[in-house]
Amino acid sequence: MQDRSRNQEIARRDLGVVWHPCTQMKDHERLPLVPIQRGEGAWLYDFDGRRYLDAISSWWVNLFGHANPRINSAVRAQLDRLEHVILAGFTHEPVLRLSERLTGLLPDGLSRCFYADSGSAAVEVAVKMSFHYWLNRGSPGKKRFITLGNSYHGETLGALAVGDVELYKQVYQPLLMDVIKVPSPDCYLRETGESWEAHSQRMFEHMERTLAEHAQETAAVIVEPLVQCAGGMRMYHPVYLSLLREACDRHGVHLIADEIAVGFGRTGTMFACEQAGMRPDFICLSKGLTGGYLPLSVVVTTEDVFGAFYDDYTKLSAFLHSHSYTGNPLACAAALATLDIFEADEVIASNKVLAARMTTAAAGLAEHPNVSEIRQTGMILAIELVSDRRTRAPFDWRERRGLKLYEYALSRGVLLRPLGHVVYWMPPYILDHEQLGLLADVTTRGIDVACA
Repeated sequence: MQDRSRNQEIARRDLGVVWHPCTQMKDHERLPLVPIQRGEGAWLYDFDGRRYLDAISSWWVNLFGHANPRINSAVRAQLDRLEHVILAGFTHEPVLRLSERLTGLLPDGLSRCFYADSGSAAVEVAVKMSFHYWLNRGSPGKKRFITLGNSYHGETLGALAVGDVELYKQVYQPLLMDVIKVPSPDCYLRETGESWEAHSQRMFEHMERTLAEHAQETAAVIVEPLVQCAGGMRMYHPVYLSLLREACDRHGVHLIADEIAVGFGRTGTMFACEQAGMRPDFICLSKGLTGGYLPLSVVVTTEDVFGAFYDDYTKLSAFLHSHSYTGNPLACAAALATLDIFEADEVIASNKVLAARMTTAAAGLAEHPNVSEIRQTGMILAIELVSDRRTRAPFDWRERRGLKLYEYALSRGVLLRPLGHVVYWMPPYILDHEQLGLLADVTTRGIDVACA
C-alpha cells in the first residue's frame, strides 16, 4: 500500500469509529483528517512525509518539541522500573521528587500537592476542596463561587459551571451549579487611550462590590491569571491579581488560580501569579507540566487548607476525591525531565528573546484592515480579526473565517487552530528563526485569504 493511500485509509477507518473532541464531525465530510505518523521537534509528520509546524503546541501542552530526547529517556527509564501503583497508602520516588520540586518553585506557602489526571479534574479538586474546607471549619454557608466573564476552566460539570464561555456552557446550564459572575478585566475592551493597568484597576471595582455583597456565601474566587485562553486569548494586567489577593484576604474568601494553560513559562514567568507578586490559596497546574507527554495535573495548596482535613477518621473530614491514575510514575518522570530542561537551559530567560522575536514577526499585521489588535503576554500572541478595523465590528460567526485560515495554514504546512476569529501563536519554546518566519508568512497570507 502506498504512503498516500495509507493516509486516506487511516482517515477512512478513523471516521468509522472515533468521535473527535471539540469537533462537529459532519465537517469531515468535506475537511480531511490529518493522520500523524510521528513528531520531531516543532514538526508533525503524516504518513506521506508531509510536515506541519505545530504552532499551537498541540493544544498548548508541548513545551520542548515532540519526541524530545531528554524526556524520552526519562520516561523510558521509568518504564523499566514502575509503570503505575496506587497512590492511596503507597508512594513512589517520582511523585515525591516532583512534589518537592513544585513546592520549591511555587510561591512560599504552597506546600501540599494533590494529583489528578487532567486540567478539568484539577479544577474540580480545587472547587471541592475549597467548599469542603469551609464546611470543616464550621462555615457551611460558604458554598458559592465567583468567576470572571469569558472565563474557561474545563468541561467536566463543576469546571464548566465556574467558567463562562457560552459555546461550551449554554447547552449544559440546567446541570450546573449557580455561580456569581463578575465582568472580565479583558483589556481589549478598554477605553481609547486607557492603559492596560488603568483598565484592569477600573474593572476591579466590580469584583470589590461583589465580594462585599457575597463574601458570607462565597467559598472562592477562581481566575485564569493574566490570559483567558479559551475565551479568545483575552489579556489583562497583573494589578488585577494583586488587588484580588488583598480583597480575598479582607473578605475571607479563597483564591483559586487556574494556571493550567498559562503556567510553565507561557506568560513570561514560570507561573503567571509571579507577575503580581501574590500567592493563591490553590493553584491548578496541568498541560505543560509533563512537557506535553502524558496526562497529569496537580492542585497545590497551603498548610492551612491541608490542616482543615487532618483529623481522626471518625470525624469524617477527610478529602475522599480520587483518580485511578493519580500521581502516575511515568507522567511524574516526564514532568521531572521537563523541569530539568527549564533549569538546565535557562528557558525563562531564552523565552524572553523568543517572545520579542514573535512581537517583531507579527508587527507587519498591525495595520491590516481586518486586524483590530495584536496582543501578547510572554509566549502567547493573539491577533483579533474583524470585518471593519475602524469600528471593530466582528465577523458573523457563521462565516467561520477562522476555519478558512486553518485550512489555508494546513495547505502551507502549519498547524494553526483559531479560536473563532482570534488567530494565536502558542508555539513550543524551541521555535527557531526559520520556523518563526514561516509561521508569520503563513499567518499573514492566511488572514488575507480568510478575510477576503
